[in-house]
Amino acid sequence: MAELVVLPKLGLTMTEGTVSNWRKAKGDRVEQGDILFDVETDKISNEIEAKTSGVLREILVEEGTVEVFHPLAIIADASEDISALLPAGAAGQPAGGELPSSTAGASGLDASGEEREAAQDGPAAHGGRIKASPLARRTAKERGVELSAVKGTGPKGRITDADVRRYAESGKDGSPKVRISPAAAKEAAALGINPADIHKDGRIMKEDVRSWAAGGEALSEIAGQPSAALSGAGISRSAAAIRNADTEEQAASRVPMSAMRRVIAKRMRESVDISPSVTYNMRLDTSALAALRRQLQDSRKITYTDLLVAIAAKALLEHPLLNCSIEGNDLVIHKAVHIGVAVGLEGGLVVPVVRNAHLKGLGEISDEVRSLAEGARNNTLTPADMTGGTFTITNLGMYGMESFSPIINQPEVAILGVSAIVDTPVTVNGEVVVKPLMNLSLTADHRAVDGAVAAQFMQRIKAYAENPALLLL
Repeated sequence: MAELVVLPKLGLTMTEGTVSNWRKAKGDRVEQGDILFDVETDKISNEIEAKTSGVLREILVEEGTVEVFHPLAIIADASEDISALLPAGAAGQPAGGELPSSTAGASGLDASGEEREAAQDGPAAHGGRIKASPLARRTAKERGVELSAVKGTGPKGRITDADVRRYAESGKDGSPKVRISPAAAKEAAALGINPADIHKDGRIMKEDVRSWAAGGEALSEIAGQPSAALSGAGISRSAAAIRNADTEEQAASRVPMSAMRRVIAKRMRESVDISPSVTYNMRLDTSALAALRRQLQDSRKITYTDLLVAIAAKALLEHPLLNCSIEGNDLVIHKAVHIGVAVGLEGGLVVPVVRNAHLKGLGEISDEVRSLAEGARNNTLTPADMTGGTFTITNLGMYGMESFSPIINQPEVAILGVSAIVDTPVTVNGEVVVKPLMNLSLTADHRAVDGAVAAQFMQRIKAYAENPALLLL
């Protein structure tokens, strides 16, 4: 029996996901349990398995961001009739070519096929309440699209995000068109460039996109100009000059960011823009923590990260302004302490969350941190494992870093950076002794946390770390 493959809902808060990589091609034989495709959310990447066996007859979404339960593919027997499962207008959807300038950004590009006009869409409703998904409404607002003019292809005529994007890209919103080749459209999508920003008479080609990425002009508009003439042409002379001077063996490679990398880049930029942050540094003596680890080593392996999660959970209860988030003009002070622990991966960084850390013993925290880290490395975390954090700890000590300034994980207001332990000579009672010192760096959002509050929190962390018996009180 034919099956319509949809984007699964992988967590309670998940509303959309990005189809990033199909493991099977159209026409391939698929067995139940085979990996069909990868889905990336703003937190993690998941491998999606086939729920049935058959032939992958159609791939409805090659790649891109869609809302949950959106149709992605059809699996059926080779001779089975699947026409009833094909979304309305699926066969006539545009696959590239002319894009409206106001909406031709990377998220709306489809780079395959030839240039042609999009299929005509009729109005979604003639009076009454318009049925549209929340994501479709948001996209319509962002792109200036009247929902009443969009034809919905979802259940009972509901307007989906794809419907809004398709309508906007058809040019019916009155936007001037941008002529772009399929290869150039794909390159623009990979580089996050809006083709409408590349002002060129005629069709935009791949080399125009690359030139714009380097310096801001279409290559064919300035080709043949002497170097002096280019100095005022808006070109980044340094990048262009370096590439032009390279030999064939030295030629630079251009690697598009993965979906995870793009999300990290977007979130870090947003955090820097949103939070007026200050980083506070403090050194602490780890002698007592090292002794505690030795005492416990026969029963379990406790890491410094485990210890600092337990210490931070205790300190956050005493300094709740560090355990809050900002919503508009309000501080949302959380009663529960959910601590995110950053885990570095080959493709980026994820932050799984130890929930209710303030209610857990050191052994429970250690087990959970280890389990979450393994899940991150094995790509088995769920969106629920990655959301709801109220404070984050990131440890670069294993790489020998002695100090760094971490960036706040929004919408939290603080993050604790942990550096390497370094044997350092210090003066004690007038004598020089060597102690194992660790530097901690607290980055805090000054909108919520003043310097004195941050300093008091760090003092409490230091007190617990240098006298861990206080954790028992």
